[in-house]
Amino acid sequence: MPNGYIHPEQRLPQSEGTREKAQDEAESARNEAEQCRRLAEQARVIRDQHREALETLREGRERLRDAGETARVAGEEARIAAETARHAAIHAVHASVASLHTALEHMKVVEEMRRILRDVRDMNKLDSN
Repeated sequence: MPNGYIHPEQRLPQSEGTREKAQDEAESARNEAEQCRRLAEQARVIRDQHREALETLREGRERLRDAGETARVAGEEARIAAETARHAAIHAVHASVASLHTALEHMKVVEEMRRILRDVRDMNKLDSN
């Protein structure tokens, strides 16, 4: 049977070889697809871990920002308290100065009274003599 006709018995071995080759290729493709699926799953796991790590970092930065703000407020309150204490100390010094001036004036009055009493006593001595 010329003219390129192939008898079915002759096609069978070639067909089986082609089928086996196709099955091998299909199995290879399935294996490759499974490997790609596993790699994609690993990539998703790693991506999720990175997201969690980034979220942890963001939360840490937020806590640091809050702590910084708390420290800033505490520092401002401490500055105000120190300023108030400084003013109180200045007022206390002024009050002490005023008290000392008053005490000095009282001492001058007492000295003046002693001088007058001495003069009166001396006059009384002269009068009694």
